[in-house]
Amino acid sequence: GDRMWHFAVSVFLVELYGNSLLLTAVYGLVVAGSVLLLGALIGDWVDKNSRLKVAQTSLVVQNSSVILCGVILMIIFLFKTQLLTLYHGWLLTLCYILVITIANIANLASTATAITIQRDWIVVVAGEDRSKLADMNATIRRIDQLTNILAPMAVGQIMTFGSPMIGCGFISGWNLMSMCVEYLLLWKVYQKTPTLAHKSAKVEASELKQLNVKKESDMKPAEGVQLIIEKDVAGFEPQQEKEVGCAARIAEPFITFRDGWVAYYNQPVFLAGMGLAFLYMTVLGFDCITTGYAYTQGLSGSVLSLLMGASAVTGIMGTVAFTWLRRKCGLIRTGLISGVAQLACLILCVVSVFMPGSPMDLTVSPFADISARLFENEPLPTIAPPEPEMIFATGMPTLLNGSIAPANSDPEMSPEPVPLISVSLLFAGVIAARVGLWSFDLTVTQLLQENVIESERGIINGVQNSMNYLLDLLHFIMVILAPNPEAFGLLVLISVSFVAMGHIMYFRFAQKSLGKQLFVCHTPDPKAAPDSSPPGNTSTV
Repeated sequence: GDRMWHFAVSVFLVELYGNSLLLTAVYGLVVAGSVLLLGALIGDWVDKNSRLKVAQTSLVVQNSSVILCGVILMIIFLFKTQLLTLYHGWLLTLCYILVITIANIANLASTATAITIQRDWIVVVAGEDRSKLADMNATIRRIDQLTNILAPMAVGQIMTFGSPMIGCGFISGWNLMSMCVEYLLLWKVYQKTPTLAHKSAKVEASELKQLNVKKESDMKPAEGVQLIIEKDVAGFEPQQEKEVGCAARIAEPFITFRDGWVAYYNQPVFLAGMGLAFLYMTVLGFDCITTGYAYTQGLSGSVLSLLMGASAVTGIMGTVAFTWLRRKCGLIRTGLISGVAQLACLILCVVSVFMPGSPMDLTVSPFADISARLFENEPLPTIAPPEPEMIFATGMPTLLNGSIAPANSDPEMSPEPVPLISVSLLFAGVIAARVGLWSFDLTVTQLLQENVIESERGIINGVQNSMNYLLDLLHFIMVILAPNPEAFGLLVLISVSFVAMGHIMYFRFAQKSLGKQLFVCHTPDPKAAPDSSPPGNTSTV
């Protein structure tokens, strides 16, 4: 259900706002900003409450919000004409705001669910077996990618051969049923794993998992333990908590926010986490921006769903490559190899910007869309191509570079379409790069799982999500400033640059961790670690 909504919401917003990426970019901006500000607080809430309560609450809130959003969108599609005439269109604008707000709540709940299940529950279930943890991470990601194939295909076909309103109703009904099933499955897993009922509230040597450090943490927390641990220990003094004044309670979220970011910065895998975050500063992923761009270029919902399915297949291949590379070369080297593979595939996207059929045209003002929509209260201006050859043949002949064709255009005078080599190379590069992307993502995920103590898993992973969304926020700001399809080529070049910087950060982390052994690929020995490893790093081979 979550994957269905993630795919459909961008198409719904583009459909409602006249083939423009502006509304989808605003939605992405709100979502990214919310997780950026509240990621640490969400993680702290996960740490302070029981695992079952966190999982069940976030699951119910997430699915209920998606259901409500679907109902509101159905109403908008049914009565859009009437809403436009009421209060000079302000009522329709209010509906847009309401949809984006509720969808944002659903995303925050989804963030809490991901933290508690994929970053905490799975570590407890796997125990101390790192190979089992790697296999479970890969299996979860394969299931996730499989839903990326089936969910968009189902919704895309419904929207193509039915209508967007029918798609909204289908997603709402599916989330209602899936919420009940997921709730029961969580309860069964919780009952079959008794250790999930026990949550560590203090620092223990077994939780540090630092193979190079002697068990000195049995006496007291080590100096490397971050500020949030002191807060956890203080939680055992309820008498002092009752005496906290109103001002201190107001300041508590800000203190938690600060302590979470300080703890994240002090993690031994900080550079690896930053490298993963920089990969979010990209338009080369199947998010609402990419699907919205493809939609404005004439690709139908059915074609988009097939492309997302292909990307999911390569993502599954990435999970297989992760498990194989980890066994052969070690965890850290797996991330390095994955980064090189991703960058090699993204070269196709760079080439596509300069190929025939590319809509890139920097002479078109990127602010024309914003000024026409918000300040002049006019429809999106038609973007006429400078030469007849610029007409695209992507299945929607009424579109010229993503805009509606003039009414007086003569079909007999239409020139022959240009081959779609640019669009083909773009999506070929994006889809192929998923192999390296998901392998790299799994590498950093396991590094965080192995190197973050139990009492900090929630807040550290919450801050990691905030970092991810911070870079995601920047890429949405880019699209808001340049929402026209003609500027998309420039966004592609900027995106590849940020991906390269992220992998350079990871290379620096790998170099610090392995030293001269970085390029010595051999089967890792989980019971030994090289002397060049810094204290606290447990995945150095």
